[in-house]
Amino acid sequence: MIDQVQPAQLQDWIASQAPNGSTVVLDVREAWEIQTACVTAQGFDLVKIPMHLIPPRLAELDQDQPIAVLCHHGGRSMQVAAFLVQQGFSHVANIAGGINAWSSQVDTSVPTY
Repeated sequence: MIDQVQPAQLQDWIASQAPNGSTVVLDVREAWEIQTACVTAQGFDLVKIPMHLIPPRLAELDQDQPIAVLCHHGGRSMQVAAFLVQQGFSHVANIAGGINAWSSQVDTSVPTY
């Protein structure tokens, strides 16, 4: 099952998944999108891998580590989250609304595009 986590609830999800460990926010947007708007890692590790490079770079991700996937609006991240679950990852969430929702719920200094 893939959790749908609003950006404002991400810290609660992280605490419930890895109270003593680290969590990854996996940003699957393209490099130009990340240059336009990016989250600041606070209480999680930020990993940036564009969606199309996830399969060949899958070994860079730890199956036992909780991963919350982020994109622009939540569509690509949901596809990547589903792919990760198919590959045996068990602690996966989709950040609903993506960076756009992040800007309105968590950090209004993050530009929308």
